[in-house]
Amino acid sequence: MVSDLNQVIETVVKERGVSRDVIVEALEAAMLTAARKKLGIDYDIEAHFNSDLGEVELFRFREVVEDVEDENVEIEVGKAKELDPEVAIGDSLGEKIDAKGFGRISAQMAKQVIIQKVRDAEKDNIFNEYKDRKGEIANGILRRFEKGAMIVDLGRAEGIMYPKDQIPRESYNIGDRVRAFIQDIVRSTVSPQIILSRTSADFLRKLFELEVPEIAEGIVSIVSAAREPGMRAKIAVSSRDPNVDPVGACVGMKGSRVQSVVNELRGEKIDIVPYSENPARFVCNALAPAEVTKVIIDEDSRAMQIIVADDQLSLAIGKRGQNVRLAVQLSGWKLDIQSETKWNEISEIAKSVFARVPQIPEVAVDLLIKSGYMDVEELADAKPEDLMRYPGIDEARAKEIIEICNRILDFNDWPLPEPEPAKAAEGDAEEGADGASEAKAPGALAKGKGAADGGVSPEMLFDLLKLDGVGLESARALYRAGYKNREALKNVTIDVLLAVPGLDVDVAQRVAEAAKPKG
Repeated sequence: MVSDLNQVIETVVKERGVSRDVIVEALEAAMLTAARKKLGIDYDIEAHFNSDLGEVELFRFREVVEDVEDENVEIEVGKAKELDPEVAIGDSLGEKIDAKGFGRISAQMAKQVIIQKVRDAEKDNIFNEYKDRKGEIANGILRRFEKGAMIVDLGRAEGIMYPKDQIPRESYNIGDRVRAFIQDIVRSTVSPQIILSRTSADFLRKLFELEVPEIAEGIVSIVSAAREPGMRAKIAVSSRDPNVDPVGACVGMKGSRVQSVVNELRGEKIDIVPYSENPARFVCNALAPAEVTKVIIDEDSRAMQIIVADDQLSLAIGKRGQNVRLAVQLSGWKLDIQSETKWNEISEIAKSVFARVPQIPEVAVDLLIKSGYMDVEELADAKPEDLMRYPGIDEARAKEIIEICNRILDFNDWPLPEPEPAKAAEGDAEEGADGASEAKAPGALAKGKGAADGGVSPEMLFDLLKLDGVGLESARALYRAGYKNREALKNVTIDVLLAVPGLDVDVAQRVAEAAKPKG
């Protein structure tokens, strides 16, 4: 009995990784449950494991009294002295109970209690082990699929990788080795859930940490990372040692280090860019391989206007906007990319708008535009101290500019001038087919007021020109069709836009996409 029970305990400890104290506690609890099932709940019973005898001993305790009222919990002092001569009234006397007569049902119950205790201990052990491994990379074997989720055998536990955490282009078969990032550990009624991911940006960080000794040593650090899993990723790196090139360290000799990460991610392209404390420089690095011509920063809204050469526009935006999306994630700044041609068009229109506000000094116009002030609405929202940085604008002038711009916005006719009826002068009448004279329609703009443009002046088109894909001619076509600003276009479909004279299919598609409400 001694060797058998002690051997069972040692075997469970080794195989299940559960401590000896937990097994002993489970045995004692199991025997106590069986005893109470057999003898009843009125008994005061305790169980203790005797390692010398290799058995769990049960003791029944009763209070020593002079007159017994309840034999289940009390014992007469005379009988008590027969068992222990030194006992006194008020003491608690324990008697050993023979556990052999509990029967098969009690033994089965004891077995169930032990199994449950061991399971609970195993769950706690697994949770405590893997909670410290959260944020690490784990290796395992794919065992099965459950509703699209991959169940991975990690050794002592199983991990789960939900579809959203799987790289879309990857495919696995049962028995394949899987390497993944331990994203979270969640307690559950069955067993702790170890949530794995291959799409996390932290997975990318950890892979580089394994491949690049300088990162593991803390000399080089990954400041930020952005991914579109399976397609492309960007990481920004910096170095504490001026003699260590962070980009070169991550690339490795002949690209060996970065290639190892690319192979693990099944061909995902990775751009490694140097981090800079200067946000404009950092964004320019993040937009690589595109070359940036000009950057206009709005620190209040953490937004930047990026100007690139015409032949760099598609490169800066990337396939389906991928390059600029990753740059936004990497830098944390909102980015609006414009070609130089489009920017020059908008700048010229902004100049013509500002020229109609006499309070703005001519010497400050170009500087205001270069700083990102493109219309009266942005000037109206400015603070006096913001405008006082520009030549020719003191505090009084700044307040005057803000006031007049707010007043302009209060009038619905800005930037539209009031149309002047064309007067039928001598020689202006046109002869109709029937020989009758017809005067020009009342309300038409007089010559020199935009008549040559169909009644549309460039400053009227400024809001439309902010839409991606809209040039000056397209803006004029939209304006003539009744779409006088972006708000008027937000619910318009491509089919409707195709009916606009002078608007081709490509422009209509870009306008519908750009004008669509965000979110």
